[in-house]
Amino acid sequence: MKKKICDVFGKPAQVVNDADLQGLGVVSGKDFEILVTLGTGFGTAFLKNGILFPHIELAHHPVVKNKDYDQYIGDKELKSIGVEKWNKRMKEVIQILKTVFNYDRLYIGGGNARFLEFKLDDNIKIVTNEDGIKGGAKLWENRNS
Repeated sequence: MKKKICDVFGKPAQVVNDADLQGLGVVSGKDFEILVTLGTGFGTAFLKNGILFPHIELAHHPVVKNKDYDQYIGDKELKSIGVEKWNKRMKEVIQILKTVFNYDRLYIGGGNARFLEFKLDDNIKIVTNEDGIKGGAKLWENRNS
C-alpha cells in the first residue's frame, strides 16, 4: 500500500493506523506504553521508549467466549448494553491489559473514553484526539531512527 501511495503522489509516504499515530503523539517516550482508542472499535498502539511496534492489533483478538474486543466494548456494544455494564467491561479489559502486558503507562483516547466512570490508576491517562496530532511528525522522526 505504501508503495502505491508513493507512486500515485510521487512523494514519500508513511502508512499507519489511527491508534498508532495517536500513540506516537501522546506517549512520554520512556518505558513500555500502550494507547487504546475507544470508539467504533478498539484500537491499540504499543510503544517502547517512543518506538512504535507496528502491526499489533488486539481488536479482533477474542476477549470472551464468542466476542473479540471490538464486539465486547466497541460503540455498538456500548449502545446495546448501556454505560454502567460497559464500564464493568472496561474495568475487565484494563485489568487484562495490565496483567498481560505489564505496561508502564496506559493512555486511553477515542470518543467513548468520555463514558469512563471509574477511578483510573495513576499510570493511566485520558487523552484527546487533538493530543495525537503530534504523531504525524513523530512518525517521520522515527522513520530515520
